[in-house]
Amino acid sequence: MIMPADRLTTLEIRHTEQEKTIEELSAQIAEQWKTIERLQKKLDTLAERFLALEEQSAPETPITKPPHW
Repeated sequence: MIMPADRLTTLEIRHTEQEKTIEELSAQIAEQWKTIERLQKKLDTLAERFLALEEQSAPETPITKPPHW
């Protein structure tokens, strides 16, 4: 039979371990969020550069009537 004091000690140990795990997970999430923000900025910059290059390389075709008109 488990004594109340042993049960309380077991619960305190579990609580301490869970607090540590929560802190570790929180730190990992914060670090991953920083990475996501950095990658999003890079993606935005690359998208802007791609669109600028696309505009520069696209030939300007004058709007004319098709030959059959």
